[in-house]
Amino acid sequence: MDYGLKGRSALVTGGSHGIGLATARQLAAEGCNIAICSRSEARLRSAIAELEAYGVRTLAVPADLLESSAADHVMDAVEREWGEIQILINNVGGGGRWGKEIVEETELRIWSEVYEKNAMAAVRFTRRALVLMRQAKWGRVVTITSIFGGNEGGGRPWFTMAKAAETALMKSLSQMPYLVRDGITFNCVAPGGIHIPGTGFDDERDRDPEGFARMVDLEYPLGRLGTADEVAAVVAFLCSQQAGLVNGANITVDGGQSRGL
Repeated sequence: MDYGLKGRSALVTGGSHGIGLATARQLAAEGCNIAICSRSEARLRSAIAELEAYGVRTLAVPADLLESSAADHVMDAVEREWGEIQILINNVGGGGRWGKEIVEETELRIWSEVYEKNAMAAVRFTRRALVLMRQAKWGRVVTITSIFGGNEGGGRPWFTMAKAAETALMKSLSQMPYLVRDGITFNCVAPGGIHIPGTGFDDERDRDPEGFARMVDLEYPLGRLGTADEVAAVVAFLCSQQAGLVNGANITVDGGQSRGL
């Protein structure tokens, strides 16, 4: 299926690995020009080498999104180089394993940093991107949230709170006629357990292979974790011309892991 995205310009935050890079690859395969940002310049170089193979324009901007000025730094670079953006993927985030299991033993700094990295990063990028999308009379904003932050409870509270704020942000914007009647849609994709090499699931498996296998068998109806490509496929569809009526949705991609309705 042709998603009608050839020549569109997309920014994927945290786009140098995991779900971000998988999404960038899928959008590049559809003919989108791709800008990515990340803290790691080494990962940015590797990711850009992959994306250039699709024959699209690429842009990599180093940025630490715990810094309040970082989103403006990235958006300034995009505007300077391209002067446009029609697709924003608010992917940067994390913090689901930060802090301690005992809430009162976790510093308040963790709460604010997780909120900053997730919700406030999404606010800052979306705010800047909307100006360019309204000029183009077309836009797609997709925010990667989590099953913790939608209908599913659980998770460490600072992470769940931040992801719930992102969900609320997208829903609120989707209800604003002056934005959506300019052709802009706002949606969330909420992954469950996704295996990203070199991250926490690998650590758990290495510590206790048998226990990890039992956990996956008990908690995941498919008997396996999801992949970044499976999440990215849903994100790419939401960016398509065909998804124009999908607005304000929070789409779970978890293989049936979550128990909420």
